[in-house]
Amino acid sequence: MATEGGGKEMNEIKTQFTTREGLYKLLPNSEYSRPNRVPFNSQGSNPVRVSFVNLNDQSGNGDRLCFNVGRELYFYIYKGVRKAADLSKPIDKRIYKGTQPTCHDFNHLTATAESVSLLVGFSAGQVQLIDPIKKETSKLFNEESSCQHLWKVDWNEERENEGSKTSEEALVTVQRLIDKSRVTCVKWVPGSESLFLVAHSSGNMYLYNVEHSCGTTAPHYQLLKQGESFAVHTCKSKSTRNPLLKWTVGEGALNEFAFSPDGKFLACVSQDGFLRVFNFDSVELHGTMKSYFGGLLCVCWSPDGKYIVTGGEDDLVTVWSFVDGRVIARGHGHKSWVSVVAFDPYTTSVEESDPMEFSGSDEDFQDLLHFGRDRANSTQSRLSKRNSTESRPVSVTYRFGSVGQDTQLCLWDLTEDILFPHQPLSRARTHTNVMNATSPPAGSTGNSVSTPGSSAPPPLPRSNSLPHSTVSNAGSKSNVADGAIASGVSKFATLSLHDRKDRHHEKDHKRNHSMGHISSKSSDKLNLVTKTKTDPAKTLGTPLCPRMEDVPLLEPLICKKIAHERLTVLIFLEDCVVTACQEGFVCTWGRPGKVRLSSSPNQALSPGDTVM
Repeated sequence: MATEGGGKEMNEIKTQFTTREGLYKLLPNSEYSRPNRVPFNSQGSNPVRVSFVNLNDQSGNGDRLCFNVGRELYFYIYKGVRKAADLSKPIDKRIYKGTQPTCHDFNHLTATAESVSLLVGFSAGQVQLIDPIKKETSKLFNEESSCQHLWKVDWNEERENEGSKTSEEALVTVQRLIDKSRVTCVKWVPGSESLFLVAHSSGNMYLYNVEHSCGTTAPHYQLLKQGESFAVHTCKSKSTRNPLLKWTVGEGALNEFAFSPDGKFLACVSQDGFLRVFNFDSVELHGTMKSYFGGLLCVCWSPDGKYIVTGGEDDLVTVWSFVDGRVIARGHGHKSWVSVVAFDPYTTSVEESDPMEFSGSDEDFQDLLHFGRDRANSTQSRLSKRNSTESRPVSVTYRFGSVGQDTQLCLWDLTEDILFPHQPLSRARTHTNVMNATSPPAGSTGNSVSTPGSSAPPPLPRSNSLPHSTVSNAGSKSNVADGAIASGVSKFATLSLHDRKDRHHEKDHKRNHSMGHISSKSSDKLNLVTKTKTDPAKTLGTPLCPRMEDVPLLEPLICKKIAHERLTVLIFLEDCVVTACQEGFVCTWGRPGKVRLSSSPNQALSPGDTVM
């Protein structure tokens, strides 16, 4: 069972947990935080976020870690399960005035041992491009002024042992002509060295090119594409300038977006409770899904790009099939809002009854995605094989996790009895707890269900890295239009979206809106939610938002309280799992059999060390 005993045990912070793979253990020596290790007072601050990059250096220790705490930003060598963390010598650390970092992302394509490009989004709407290795700030976007950097404090490393620092301030008047709202998500476009996408709490997304300027006047836009609850504009200008594109998506804040593993599709979740999936190049809406109630806060793709998981203010995790365009399962384990969801590509597995049945030509493997790890590559190859040969007696298990404002970590297994309910199960099927595994709603059976929403365009052909067992002929006519749209984007924005390289403010939880206080039959309480253009009561019971009894309800494999403050980070690495909480502690959980720490824990700071 996922739930634990009552009383003291339920409030105890767990330092280990067991799954079918074995024992996961918290590694106290591998904890990263501010150098003084003092818990951060998180009231009113933006969520702590963590980004990783591997520099592929010859030393074998190429992992780098970036995280934000309040108005501070840190960049460390990440030693993981190998050695204890050394907090006394960050590669770079910055303190910002007048604004706070909210999110960041490394460019994995251009990262080297000598240089790395890091994008940082801020609470006041700016986006900064920095190089933490060279300690340089190269560009600033959405802050038009004569100065090219934010107010900041850079530490003087030569005098660091004395607790001294030098400050550099920019006392100028600045304007944010593109968007003045908080940056909620920033990511590099997969396969691109220069394009990146930024989402704001205004509900807008902007596509930038690091090689172009933002201009000194407010941009003028020209409509490129419009559909149900979204519009895409190009920047109308005599010379190419940022932003290249402006996306307006849904109602309210756009909380997060995620690119598919092949980079061709974009999943967005918004405060209006909708998941919207777009073909990024042709800016076509591929499919939509509505939360049970409240906003959606997080989203992720399965390693093979066939499933999307979301989490949000309904305390649920929801699994949506990209191929079928429908909800296939929900998971209930959290007692508050779900802040992060993520798939574990290293535990996701396929079991086969006859190993020889997976043999195939080399061409079958050329379009598979590359995760940089043999385990993930093997997993994805076999997942694609499983879905392209439906009659084969194999067993598939997708592992994903979630963390939330209830300070709990949940792990979930998505198995073939949920994914393929109309097929006989193999003998070696792995275990999944299913609380209510009923049949899908009428009209949702079969392998080719139309994309939700009658006004949405026909389903687009799926990417080459996905199996083509059921591709609709309706997409043939749209290919011509897609090409025209893409060439239009290229004309206005000077992009090469088709010529990419090989893919290598949170609110307090309102208890009366908690899932624990709403039964599967109490749909009348949905009317209490603030109304938007789409009435939630009208979507309930439709393919957009099935009723609770119409889809399987998963129970987590484990559900453990692992922090004192709300959790904001969950990242699966090959030898560990990384979590972080709002107090500013980044924790490493060693996978079974992977712990090999060899050094002693950090010593406490001396009285001469500086406290920020």
